Amino acid sequence: MVGYFFLLCFLQLIGEAIVYLFDLPIPGPVIGMALLLIGLIIKKGLPEGLDQSTGTILRYLSLLFVPAGVGVIQHFELIHDEWLPITVSVVFATLLTIAFSGLLMKLMDRANG
Repeated sequence: MVGYFFLLCFLQLIGEAIVYLFDLPIPGPVIGMALLLIGLIIKKGLPEGLDQSTGTILRYLSLLFVPAGVGVIQHFELIHDEWLPITVSVVFATLLTIAFSGLLMKLMDRANG
């Protein structure tokens, strides 16, 4: 389990390095998750230890929202000033995610018969 936790941290580090080297506007952990996804596709399955490690992390996920909540409170004035672009972005991203998820499910359903 510790080895898989190290793997998750290492993939995040690689993602951060890629963002730094190529000056990408994408968070490093997102690239790390994409690398993990590629590895899982190549391996064709989820190892038991990785499942346990992520389950442990997810159990304490609510604690990770505390810093984000504090950041929102600290930058409330900025959010108040920029509420329209933020709202439009959130609505557009949500609709795009719903459409993409539906399309992906349709393709996966068709592939599985």
